Amino acid sequence: MATEIAEIPAMIERQLTEGLEQYWQTGARWRTDNPHGFVTCARGTSDHAATFFKYMMETATGRPVASIGPSVASIHDTKLKLDGFVSLAFSQSGGSPDLVALQKATAKGGADTVAILNETQSPLGTASGTVLPVLAGPEKAVAATKSFVGMLVASLSLVAGYTNDVDLKMSLGSLPDLTRLVLESNWSHAITPVARASSIYCLGRGTSLAVAAEAALKLKETCRIHAEAYSAAELLHGPIVIADRKLAVLSFDSGLAASASVHAAETRLVNNGARVFSVNGRHGILPLNLPGGVTEPVLPILQAVAFYSFVETLSCLLGENPDAPEGLLKVTETV
Repeated sequence: MATEIAEIPAMIERQLTEGLEQYWQTGARWRTDNPHGFVTCARGTSDHAATFFKYMMETATGRPVASIGPSVASIHDTKLKLDGFVSLAFSQSGGSPDLVALQKATAKGGADTVAILNETQSPLGTASGTVLPVLAGPEKAVAATKSFVGMLVASLSLVAGYTNDVDLKMSLGSLPDLTRLVLESNWSHAITPVARASSIYCLGRGTSLAVAAEAALKLKETCRIHAEAYSAAELLHGPIVIADRKLAVLSFDSGLAASASVHAAETRLVNNGARVFSVNGRHGILPLNLPGGVTEPVLPILQAVAFYSFVETLSCLLGENPDAPEGLLKVTETV
């Protein structure tokens, strides 16, 4: 896992060299096709990448993006009606039968099928009309890291192509150097409070909610720590009542429009006694070792990279095996 995290800057460079134009052209084709909206097909870490795509595409274009549960097709055999939609699948392996079943069902329902895959020669790739390679290279650790980051980069590129946003496309060129800086971030002061907490809340809003969801999953997968992800708004609709001194919070603030609500939620949590560690925020700051002015849309990518380095270190200090957590397989096949 540590090796693969360290490979992220080089992977992004490879994407920019070998994949960017295909991502851009696919987005540009969508602009011409003018779809009604998008549906996504994914599980686990890849589903968190789909969440990032959702918020980026919806806020940039106004086109709705909705997740369809794979069981709708794989178990219930529902006949979908998706004329004028794009079905976008996200997967590292492309091997889970339920994802393949859903992608085939969306195609039968009239959708334009596209897949963002690390393993392009896979059943999900075969079921998709267009395959966009993540270009992460071999990923052997059970807990996916670089393929997730690669999916976020691909998502930004697709949105840039759809909106013809040349500035966004150019901003991707800074990511290799920025991720190298992020890998030097020091979050050591959060290790003991997180390790000793009875539970963890991972907080986000908009695009950073995708990172919060991924952080909660990785804490469970690699550290055996119970963690849940919440929108800064959703937190106030109930979950905040159990926030006390036994709770630790990792808060991912992606800047700009969502910052005020994230900061307000952080303040409520602190007032309740929780230990709040804000990534690029105000309370118990977890530094990103970045120059000033880096905000959405690239900031969530950098937050994810910094968190991955932190959680791998935490897992090892807890005596766990982050490369191969007990009870998990690299390729999970569900129906």
